[in-house]
Amino acid sequence: MRTKKISLYGVFIALAFILSYIEMQIPAFVAIPGMKLGLTNLVVLMVLYLFDDKSAMFINIVRIIIVAILFGNAMSFAFSIVGGMLSTIMMIFLKRTKKFSTIGVSAAGGITHNIGQIITAMIVLGTKAIAWYLPVLWVTGIFSGVVIGLIGALVYDKLSVIIRQ
Repeated sequence: MRTKKISLYGVFIALAFILSYIEMQIPAFVAIPGMKLGLTNLVVLMVLYLFDDKSAMFINIVRIIIVAILFGNAMSFAFSIVGGMLSTIMMIFLKRTKKFSTIGVSAAGGITHNIGQIITAMIVLGTKAIAWYLPVLWVTGIFSGVVIGLIGALVYDKLSVIIRQ
């Protein structure tokens, strides 16, 4: 079982990396700067439901580090690690309550990621003034989180059968 799990970790890390790269190629929405689709959240969500909390956190951290080293800089790493860790912690917490579907867990993860990014921006810029932008990002975070959660529910149904074999 250990070899299978390590192999699956590698596949999920590679998939998260590829989705990060794809998302970087999509031009930023001019009307909503900072808005992203959150494609890598799909991988974190799947690992959270297919494996466990630690696996989801591990894969997300590894993905953030690899993407920052290959395509980013210290600033992009700071925004990604804070947003990614907060969102993963929130998703873990909500999943444990067993009161939320993958859609709710994913949407909350999207919102929490935005909170992490705004907190990071407030620290980097040394001002609280940027907090006004949070409601704008929440709308996009909820939308993308719901879409990723819907896709996640469909993918989970298929993957759980394959992985549990």
